[in-house]
This record gives sequence, structure tokens and C-alpha cells, in this order.
Amino acid sequence: VQLQASGGGLVQAGGSLRLSCTASGSIFSINARGWYRQAPGKQRELVALITSGGSTNYADSVKGRFTISRDNAKNTVYLQMNSLKPEDTAVYYCNVRGVNGILLSFDYWGQGTQVTVSS
Repeated sequence: VQLQASGGGLVQAGGSLRLSCTASGSIFSINARGWYRQAPGKQRELVALITSGGSTNYADSVKGRFTISRDNAKNTVYLQMNSLKPEDTAVYYCNVRGVNGILLSFDYWGQGTQVTVSS
């Protein structure tokens, strides 16, 4: 299973970005998809999570501004980020947990995409 993330970039405060992460390979099922971020000198933290049932969970700092969604047919998870703030600047990583084609559990990370918000 491979993950390909895209959509990062440089944006001014108050702007928007949309991140995408597509999983490919032998996938039997996906249990959860998430976005995490890591700012310089800080630990990686959960930004948003969506389960196979559609339940979502957000970090308090992004509630009301970010929206996680998925397209099951495309094996893609999205993170719509609105009203961006300089403190949202970080490398964003997608994470996918599921079961592969030979019924083994997997937990994979994307390569990371840089989001920079200027003030």
C-alpha cells in the first residue's frame, strides 16, 4: 500500500488550502484515515480523523476551520483548510489504517506536504 499526498503550499493568513491523500495497492478495507501535522520543534499531532463509518474527530485548534472528508471510490481522503493561521504552518502527513489484500493490518504514512501560512 502506498500513499500519495498533495495540495500543500504557501498561503496568506485567512486563506484556504485543500490537501489530498490517495491510497493505492492491495487494499481490502480501510478502517480510518487521518491527517497529522508536525511543526518545527514540536511533536506530531492529530489534526483530523475520519473512520470507516464516517465519524470525525478534530483537534480543538482546527474545529470550525478544517473539514476532513473521503471518497471511498478513489481511496482518497481530503482536508479542506479554511481561515488558515500562521500557527497552522507545519508539515502535514496523511495516515491510513486498514487491512490489505492478504488480510493483514496496515498503518501507513504519506510522505508529508508542507503548509506555510504567512501573516
